[in-house]
Amino acid sequence: MSRENKTGTFITGLTIGSALGTLIGLLIAPRTGKETRKVIKKSADALPELAEDLSTSIQLQAHRLSEEALENWDDTLARLRKAIAAGIEASNLEKAKRDNQAIQTIDTSAKQNNHTEEDKLPIPQSESLRDRN
Repeated sequence: MSRENKTGTFITGLTIGSALGTLIGLLIAPRTGKETRKVIKKSADALPELAEDLSTSIQLQAHRLSEEALENWDDTLARLRKAIAAGIEASNLEKAKRDNQAIQTIDTSAKQNNHTEEDKLPIPQSESLRDRN
């Protein structure tokens, strides 16, 4: 949580707490009903201004939070793109490595098979007759 966000949250809590504390204090205060009603009327008259201040404070905090969320989202998205690109590159390198190993295995096997097959192949008769003559 950023320092500005903590400050805004504190101010909002302070404002709401003050309003509620004032209202409860007025209701519990040892005054006559008439005096208490006058104080409540004055407080009620100030309530629209308090609500407007609170609304402005909430709007500012919401705007600040949305800006922070967008900045964090952009940063997260950039890191995610880099990670995906690195993963794709690593996957392609690993696939190429496996393909090369498979080709080498096939080549080695083919060379071994060629030697053994050549050793097993019978000499054609036409060649054997030429050798005799």
